[in-house]
Amino acid sequence: MDEDRVMEFLGRVVTDAGAAVAGLSTSLGDRLGLYQAMAGAGPLTSEQLAERTGLVERYVREWLAGQVAGEYVRYDAEHDSYLLPDEHAAVLADPTAPTYAAGFLTMLQAMYSSEDALMSAFRTGEGVGWEEHSAALFSGVAKFFRPGYGGSLVSEWLPAMDGTVGKLERGADVADIGCGYGYSTMLMASAYPNSTFHGFDFHQPSIEAARQIAEDQGMSKQVSFEVATAQDFPGDGYDLITFFDCLHDMGDPGSALAHAQETLNEDGSCMIVEPNVSADILENANPIGRTLAATSVAVCLPSAVAQHGPLTMGNHAGEDAMRHLADVAGLHHWRLAAETPINRVYAASR
Repeated sequence: MDEDRVMEFLGRVVTDAGAAVAGLSTSLGDRLGLYQAMAGAGPLTSEQLAERTGLVERYVREWLAGQVAGEYVRYDAEHDSYLLPDEHAAVLADPTAPTYAAGFLTMLQAMYSSEDALMSAFRTGEGVGWEEHSAALFSGVAKFFRPGYGGSLVSEWLPAMDGTVGKLERGADVADIGCGYGYSTMLMASAYPNSTFHGFDFHQPSIEAARQIAEDQGMSKQVSFEVATAQDFPGDGYDLITFFDCLHDMGDPGSALAHAQETLNEDGSCMIVEPNVSADILENANPIGRTLAATSVAVCLPSAVAQHGPLTMGNHAGEDAMRHLADVAGLHHWRLAAETPINRVYAASR
């Protein structure tokens, strides 16, 4: 055994452990509004930040010390002040920015609290249903994916779907399957006011949240949200059916695609957005691949198993597996329409 390699790997594990613990502080900073209060404010003392946020200074000071240790925040010892650089604020402080990433860390509470259930699942082969996780998972998933959708969906992904934008501009009927909090649904609805959008999800609390968000944004007349599974959502003659980062979470993704095919308009199409992770596990040895593959262990695979369907894909099944499912479902035309570091966007039609 090479002792140098042992120490090198030990250093890596300690670094990972530090990042895992620091993730809690990042989530706290996001949920408590600390990053937002620091964004664009220039140097602040711990007292000033506590006053801005209505929090207790002693806790704020301890939080800042951890942020400095992680190099998220800069410290000026001479003036005893702290600065969140603008470049860091773009990642941590603005949930609407396409570079915002703090939302993923708000899921940690839900993931770690599911550890005992996951241990049982490993031993029994049973699943851990989406609804069995804490609410932090549902809101965290919505916060994590929203910036990417906001930065790419209307400007790049829909235009990459041949002929779809013209239909949406004239007035199309759209079903958004597995819509969660409905951010994807409402992004499309805001861009194409002549079209009608229907969000479907099997998770009642997420649908209730989506309805409230739509009402708050004054969009209740253009979008509707209903509890339904991907295999039985209502309606017919849809011009576009979308699956945003959800198909791989289903216990029966083949039936979901078959139902989509049956409810499409004659010249309609499906937009299938999936994580940008490879079926070749060696290709996932990078920060994004590692994050997404690890999430599949904690959330994606257990959710699919809990649905007792014929197939459990995980989030790195790959394009070939997805294309095969679509073809069997009657969606014989398939192509990669767009790609980002996080997502791959597929266009499928009859």
